[in-house]
Amino acid sequence: MIVEDEIYLAQSIAGKLVDFGHECDIFATVNDALAQRRCYDVILLSTNLSGQDFYPIINRFKNEIILLMVSYISNDTVTDPLKSGAKDYIQKPFMIEELIRKINHYHDYKRLRQECDLYEEYLAHQMKNVRLPDQIKCKLPIMIKTNYQKLADAYAFALAKELKRPMRYLPLSDSSWLEKLNGIESDCIVYMPEFQTLKKSERKTFLAEVEGKDIISSTTESFEEEGLDSIEMISEHKIFDRTEILTIDDYVKFIIHIYQSKFPDTELSKKLGISRKSLWEKRKKYGIFKKK
Repeated sequence: MIVEDEIYLAQSIAGKLVDFGHECDIFATVNDALAQRRCYDVILLSTNLSGQDFYPIINRFKNEIILLMVSYISNDTVTDPLKSGAKDYIQKPFMIEELIRKINHYHDYKRLRQECDLYEEYLAHQMKNVRLPDQIKCKLPIMIKTNYQKLADAYAFALAKELKRPMRYLPLSDSSWLEKLNGIESDCIVYMPEFQTLKKSERKTFLAEVEGKDIISSTTESFEEEGLDSIEMISEHKIFDRTEILTIDDYVKFIIHIYQSKFPDTELSKKLGISRKSLWEKRKKYGIFKKK
């Protein structure tokens, strides 16, 4: 959408944008622009609309990319509109290549922001049942010993967020982990789970490489190596991974813990192929208490 009362200027801008593959609607008045029900990716808004208040357009489309077209820079034409929700400005006269660069930049930013929101929502959903200690700060590098991989994952993400640091994910099951580690930016925390997958010689290489670096690793096996601090994080209600084979007792314990709040005892015992009395006995054996 182009909102500009200099019609020849608006048509010139629209024609050049069409050459770059964009579709454009032109409106000379604020009221005409507000009357539209179409969705627009970008709003090019002139701040020099004779006798017209352009703020209703900013309020209406503040969740979209609003680029101000200004003849001069002042509080009225730039500073205040930016505070109200416009994203950026471009000063007339301008080269169309500069405008295209700004449009592409904010398109990319919006897409990345939406992707980040999606991943954060997904992580929050995946980790919602994971309980972390109140104090999570620690000295890096660190090895997390755990019986539940998701617990270590949640800790690594929480620590990076607490420290306000970017984090890179580099599992040690990736055969090229050493090469990739050397190419990661120095300001990043590197999360390197699956230490248990390394061979003995590879473990020595890993321990030498992580010394003095901001690295979090994890293992589901015992870890007693000198030179790398470790913390133990154990889940009382161990939840299995798809690649893990559980004992029958562990599987039954898992099913009871996860599904007892979703099914009545009659249905849950039926699904497990046991009696209600046996279900009660297993709760007692495993120390699982049903919430009422």
